[in-house]
Amino acid sequence: MQYTQLGRTGLQVSRLCLGTGNFGAVTSEPGSCAVMDRALDAGINFFDTANVYGGEGLTERVIGRWFAKGGGRREKTVIATKVYGQTGEWPNESKLSALNIRRACEASLSRLQTDHIDLYQMHQLDRDTPWDEIWQAMEILVQQGKVIYVGSSNFAGWHIAQANEAARRRGFLGLVSEQCKYSLARRLVEMEVLPVCEGYGLGVMPWSPLTGGLLGGVLGKITDGRRAGELIQGLVNEHRPQLEAYEALCAETGENPAHIALAWLLANPVVTAPIIGPRTVEQLEDSLRALEITLSAETMQRLDEIFPGPGGPAPETWLMRY
Repeated sequence: MQYTQLGRTGLQVSRLCLGTGNFGAVTSEPGSCAVMDRALDAGINFFDTANVYGGEGLTERVIGRWFAKGGGRREKTVIATKVYGQTGEWPNESKLSALNIRRACEASLSRLQTDHIDLYQMHQLDRDTPWDEIWQAMEILVQQGKVIYVGSSNFAGWHIAQANEAARRRGFLGLVSEQCKYSLARRLVEMEVLPVCEGYGLGVMPWSPLTGGLLGGVLGKITDGRRAGELIQGLVNEHRPQLEAYEALCAETGENPAHIALAWLLANPVVTAPIIGPRTVEQLEDSLRALEITLSAETMQRLDEIFPGPGGPAPETWLMRY
């Protein structure tokens, strides 16, 4: 397994992050535990979850019961979870008020059966809560030893800068990571989010690295599983020429399209760890191949031609467009 530092911190995390969104709801608890055990065996020490995954905290509970089995499971795992989503019907059971941050953290700690969260992420931006309130709440959790690092998810570049400048004024470490939607076929974050993450030293954790399965060899599997759904069918029809060129290029390299998509992300020095979401042990093991692939300059160029990004960071990108 390859490891890297999470942004500007000294924390060492694996180059693949285990996404747990399927655990409990899609993958049974025994199956989820088997995936997590295999991940540790493979050296993956970075797990991502959220307080709303599975509904009513189910996924966190599955992970907590897995931690409770012992064997160094908790000690070996860098656990990241999130706060923001609606967890109840009453006011203050969502978003980023100081009250909800405190309550949500305590609830996640209980479900995860641990005394601290390694990376506590804001799942979305809360435009109604001032940064001083958010950071005061996070500072208290850090002082209490209940949270080690704080990250963001689905933030715009301006919001990352705003958040970290507010933290700087308080003498607080601020955001150390951003979890964003990023893949070969979805590259808008290259305009502002990735540059600001690089500038502030945030680790980047791309979610949906296969664009919902679109980059996983979808043309050869269009009748299978969720790929046969209306959404994926529509995306395939919209992007068929690109997908045909992409899968032909992957065939030339002799590699699985999913592996190429992950390897493309791993080649970006700003990317810390793509988030993979295996439903089975076999899917997890298959993803490990991406770590062994080094894409040539020619292949990178051809991928860029098939799925052109915005053209670079803003504002130059805007100025080049008519």
